[in-house]
Amino acid sequence: MGADHSRAAPPTPPGVRRILIVTVVPLFLATLVAALVLWPRDAPRPEAGDDLPRYHGTVTRVVTEPCPPNPAVPEGTPTTAGGPCGTVTVRVQDGPDAGQHVDAPIPAGPGAPSVSVDDDVILVSLIDPEDPAISTYNIAEHQRGMPLIWLGVLFAAAIVAFGRLRGLAALAGLAASFAILLTFVLPGISAGQPPLIVAIVGAALIMFVVLYLTHGVSAQTSVAVLGTLGALVLTGLLGLAATNATHLTGFGSEDATTLSMFRGDVDLHGLLLAGIIIGSLGVLDDVTVTQAAAVTELAHANPNLSRRELYRSATRVGRAHIASVVNTIVLAYAGASLPLLLLLTADSRALGQIVTSEFLAQEIVRSVVATLGLIAAVPLTTALATVVTTAGRRRTGANAAPGAPDDVAVAQPRPATDRAETLQALSTPRPRHTPPATRSEWPEPDRSTDTPW
Repeated sequence: MGADHSRAAPPTPPGVRRILIVTVVPLFLATLVAALVLWPRDAPRPEAGDDLPRYHGTVTRVVTEPCPPNPAVPEGTPTTAGGPCGTVTVRVQDGPDAGQHVDAPIPAGPGAPSVSVDDDVILVSLIDPEDPAISTYNIAEHQRGMPLIWLGVLFAAAIVAFGRLRGLAALAGLAASFAILLTFVLPGISAGQPPLIVAIVGAALIMFVVLYLTHGVSAQTSVAVLGTLGALVLTGLLGLAATNATHLTGFGSEDATTLSMFRGDVDLHGLLLAGIIIGSLGVLDDVTVTQAAAVTELAHANPNLSRRELYRSATRVGRAHIASVVNTIVLAYAGASLPLLLLLTADSRALGQIVTSEFLAQEIVRSVVATLGLIAAVPLTTALATVVTTAGRRRTGANAAPGAPDDVAVAQPRPATDRAETLQALSTPRPRHTPPATRSEWPEPDRSTDTPW
């Protein structure tokens, strides 16, 4: 997660480093303590169900045939159910019938897999309740393990080839993120802990590990950590206020309703807030790291910028970033909810009723709260980065003017010039046609760099 800004930042004054250490280290320790307190020690285990035996196999033959008439449907009634019909021959790869060829009916019905010769499939064994010695095979789905492995290898290879050591660090951060989600956040919510608190602690833990692992231990990374943590807390508070104001219960999706049947003790309202926090983290750290790096690069390019000028210049970068990220968030939520949006197009209710319904209002609140948290992260991180970047720079200069403000750069004195060189320059006649001097000053601090419409 996050952007890559690999150029080393200028050295931070020792006093500023001490302030960052005193600020960041207690926050990290508090996160660890909160994680230990909330760590799920008695998370409910999945109930043992009547799972059918599953075996791997390869399709060797497919024979289709006309479907027999359904006596429950009158003749002449058009129907799409019941087909296709026929038999699939599968060579079993494991289990008691390994190496043998077995027959199974062609999968039919909504969502049934479409099989052909040489397809790798998963078989389930069905035992006749009247005669346990008789068993039949059905095709459940395709095998997806090998394609997923190759996709994962391609994903890792592309990241390492482009990012090199930084790419390896990013992969390690991704593995750490999933480890925290699978061992702390999800079991903690399943154990009945407050989902909002678990999500904030888990997101903070992910943030500390991923940012420092990916971008290194530096003042710039510490600024991004503080900005991300502040934006996360603000996002959680905004989400709590928005869901309470709109009276959302968390039952806005079929998945939430199904979860309530299996885990009735899970707080679905808190689970909605936890989803907003976790979903915002990936974009938040990208914005904060970019803003911290932008301030550092601007200060490095023009050390004469004052704090106000540096803040304004970096904020213009943040505005452009936020304008694109907002669209990214909305499209990400829309892409994940395409079946829901298609269902809305077939709804005959009035538009006002559709928009204010639970399942659509939930998506609106999620997008708006995440966007507000991102917008707040830009000025917060930019201000912190500006203070850290400019703090102590007058104390490090040997030519600082006494009494000069901390946010005003002092120009360096001109180097001494030899007297003979000066007399020679004054006595040399000026050429008649002198080309105009090229202006090389930094642009006006208040001038906008945005392209006009």
